[in-house]
Amino acid sequence: MDKFVGKRLDGRYEIKEIIGVGGMAVVYKAYDNQENRTVAVKILKEEFISNEEFVRRFKNESKAIAMLSHPNIVKVYDVSFGDLIQYIVMEYIDGITLKEYIEHEGSLRWKDAVHFTIQILKGLQHAHDKGIVHRDVKPQNIMVLPDGTIKVTDFGIARFARSEQRTITDKAIGSVHYISPEQARGERTDEKTDIYSVGVILYEMLTGQLPFQAENAVSVAIMQLQREPQLPTEINGSIPLGLEQITMHAMQKNPERRYQSASEMLCDLGAFRKDPSLTFDYSYFVDDSPTKFVPNSFDYDSVQIPDREETEEVKEKNNMIPILAGIAVTLVVAIVILAAIFVPKLFSKSNSEIECPKFIGQAYDDIKANTEYTDNFKFETEWQSNNDYEYGYVYEQSKAEGQKVKKGATITLYISKGLSTKKVPDVYGQTESAAVSKLKAEGFKPTVEEMPSDDVEAGKVIKTDPQRTEVVGDNLDIKVYVSSGKSLKNVSVPSVVGMKQADAEKELKDKNLVASVKEKLITADDKYYPVGYVVKQEPDTGSAQIPEGSTVTIYVSSGVSLDVTVDLPSDCQVSNYYVSLWENNANMTAESPKINASNSDFTHTFRGISSKQESATYTVKISTDQKDYYSVAQITVNFKTGRVSNVRKIDDYKALNDKDTSSDSSGSSGTTGGNNTNKSNTNNR
Repeated sequence: MDKFVGKRLDGRYEIKEIIGVGGMAVVYKAYDNQENRTVAVKILKEEFISNEEFVRRFKNESKAIAMLSHPNIVKVYDVSFGDLIQYIVMEYIDGITLKEYIEHEGSLRWKDAVHFTIQILKGLQHAHDKGIVHRDVKPQNIMVLPDGTIKVTDFGIARFARSEQRTITDKAIGSVHYISPEQARGERTDEKTDIYSVGVILYEMLTGQLPFQAENAVSVAIMQLQREPQLPTEINGSIPLGLEQITMHAMQKNPERRYQSASEMLCDLGAFRKDPSLTFDYSYFVDDSPTKFVPNSFDYDSVQIPDREETEEVKEKNNMIPILAGIAVTLVVAIVILAAIFVPKLFSKSNSEIECPKFIGQAYDDIKANTEYTDNFKFETEWQSNNDYEYGYVYEQSKAEGQKVKKGATITLYISKGLSTKKVPDVYGQTESAAVSKLKAEGFKPTVEEMPSDDVEAGKVIKTDPQRTEVVGDNLDIKVYVSSGKSLKNVSVPSVVGMKQADAEKELKDKNLVASVKEKLITADDKYYPVGYVVKQEPDTGSAQIPEGSTVTIYVSSGVSLDVTVDLPSDCQVSNYYVSLWENNANMTAESPKINASNSDFTHTFRGISSKQESATYTVKISTDQKDYYSVAQITVNFKTGRVSNVRKIDDYKALNDKDTSSDSSGSSGTTGGNNTNKSNTNNR
């Protein structure tokens, strides 16, 4: 069993199982107990811990990825470079390599190939913008997620926009089937190196096979330099011509004839995807520059046959040979004399070439103080952050150690400004102002965004991106997510009509809804509810679900409002009088305007008589301008049913007939008893 499986690194990363084995490292699936997430842990093999080159490459990978933050590039969370174990904690990717996908599918549909290629290029463009060249782009280093997302991985041999010369035997050139011609020649690499590799991958996805295959790596490398690949359409006739042209343009032998950037290739792929009938004016050229590996073979097809006009011109020149011979002898003598004078100087000049020393690892102050360096070279400097070298030390040079250069040549030295990577401070749970202040104090550039959280109090930090303790590079932009409170889920509105007010409020609160209470008088058109009960709600239960925290308005009964009609005595001889209602014969509830008995129909309706009780007893009285009130009848109003019933008749009003001295008194006579008084009623619902 593997020694790390089942163990916990730094008390945090619980190693679950091996998910991949590479040349210098083993990748494990692990669980981060601090962040509660599954991660991938890449551990340098034990036999390489003491190997400076492998350790440098391992650190280089963590540094390169830490500087990058892109959805199509695997993310690094943490690093540890101890004496006994060195590991990188990365985003866990649940998928397969693009190589496995191609082997399973064979040739891909061209639409899928374009979809994958665009994502690869977007990831590489982000790296290139940060000054990082991958240099080992191949389908084995590209992961395909179940949803079709692409992740570029393995920046172990990446360089920061510059490269010293390398040879075909150096592992840093990448996989030979995907390397560019300039990599095979050991020349300087740049973004166009990755473009060539993407072209090879696109070729393989479209055809199901590699453009160059041979028995050994050197033979494949020579083919990369000299051989023209078979056209993709000759292998797979369904490939659109425009896509073939894009593929072959990316695979140009000469970097200057290739796409100059990932964005250029993305532009063509985007245009092609919109219009698959689109074609491009690209021609494929085999590089005619000499190679370091084999002598140039004679190309019989390249011999130019002179045309007839050129042949006749040669014949005319042959007739002048005797004349020119004498001139030639004179010239030869002159050349010999001149050669005796100038050839020694030419050889002397060629001997002035010297080998470029190794400046890497030296302090720049020491280099400037060394006259052997300053007498033979001119220096230009670029200062950049670097994890592997102390401040002021050279970590890269434009001319490789041992390379022949002329005396006085200019060498660019890349000098370390010191450690560039830092870990994101832990500001989780802090207030927004405190977190922002702390991040700014440590050199970060925070921006704040609110998001709901069921666990974190409003106004406090939920998380950051990059996350806490995550290793970052020179890009110090960081997003701070602050809680806006609990997340608002949609809930159904409960029915609270007919409930007591307190019960209705509790029911809404249990659903995380807010009750807004309003009073309402029940009218003849409403269903009756006792005082304090909910008679109506907005929104009602038939509405769509609403977010938690929303307000529901409930209307609570404050009583009933009815129109009450009473009959008046027809035998009252007062010509003008008033009618009034007295609750419990004590408090006047309502009074009519003055009534002219001659125009009266012996009824009167009181509008909007309200009560908080289910029923109430009223005394009906009449009066004159002198406000002397005389009872007519006692009635009961049932506010629940809307009915009015007589309790008893009262003849007190008859005393008014004796007091009425008005000469124009001509009111109708009648009695409160009988049918008239019994007709007292309300407008029933």
